[in-house]
Amino acid sequence: MTLTFEQVEQCAVDLLEAEVSRQQIGLMSLRHPAMTLDDAYAIQARQMAKKLSGGRHILGWKIGLTSKVMQDALGIDTPDSGVLYDDMDFADGCTIAATRFIQPRIEAEIAFIMKAPLEGKVTREEVLAATEFVAPAIEILDTRVLRADPMTGQVRRIVDTVSDNAANGGIVLGAQRHAPEDFDLRWVGAIVQKNEEVVATGLGAAVLNDPVMGIVWLSERMGQYDQRIEAGQVVLSGSFVAPVECPSGTRIQADYGAFGSVSVNFA
Repeated sequence: MTLTFEQVEQCAVDLLEAEVSRQQIGLMSLRHPAMTLDDAYAIQARQMAKKLSGGRHILGWKIGLTSKVMQDALGIDTPDSGVLYDDMDFADGCTIAATRFIQPRIEAEIAFIMKAPLEGKVTREEVLAATEFVAPAIEILDTRVLRADPMTGQVRRIVDTVSDNAANGGIVLGAQRHAPEDFDLRWVGAIVQKNEEVVATGLGAAVLNDPVMGIVWLSERMGQYDQRIEAGQVVLSGSFVAPVECPSGTRIQADYGAFGSVSVNFA
């Protein structure tokens, strides 16, 4: 790590205040040009500690930047991850208040609901054995930091995204539940409609060639920071479509065919 505890603490405080005020702040990578991924996850962890002490509970975890296209766009070769909290859980088909998010976007994903914990290095088979069921899901993204610095033109880097809880905003689970062995998850895909217009399509194979491998990666990543996936938690395994912008008045429906469907509206 390159940051002091005081610097980590200040970044965490500033990001949490930006979430409450709905006013984006500058890039962490400009504030601390030498910061590392360890620094970024430390900032994320400090926010988690503050949220938990304030009464929030961990719903689960999300994996991001799993597709080759998104990694190439950021010049990286690794996914990232963030925390899902209980107040990020939205009902299928609900309408979200316009005052909830800053710049919401959505992605289509496969959610894993766990029946047993996972910790450290695990195999694909161990992930499947620990999974109670899988379900269609929409992830809501939001960002408390600027997407690009207006003065320099520098865009967000992975340390900015990780510091900002991997741009986590919310989760919408579809009603359908499936045993993980009932589908070849590489071939599970979605047709995403925005205001009744198809805007994105994709297959699970875009997520590290197999969504299950996203959970394998996450368990090992969390083990490096003395964390683990717990029974009962939800894990968003990574998007197989590009983010879809959702300004006020947007209606989103993700059709997964035989796997199910899920929708959300933005007031």
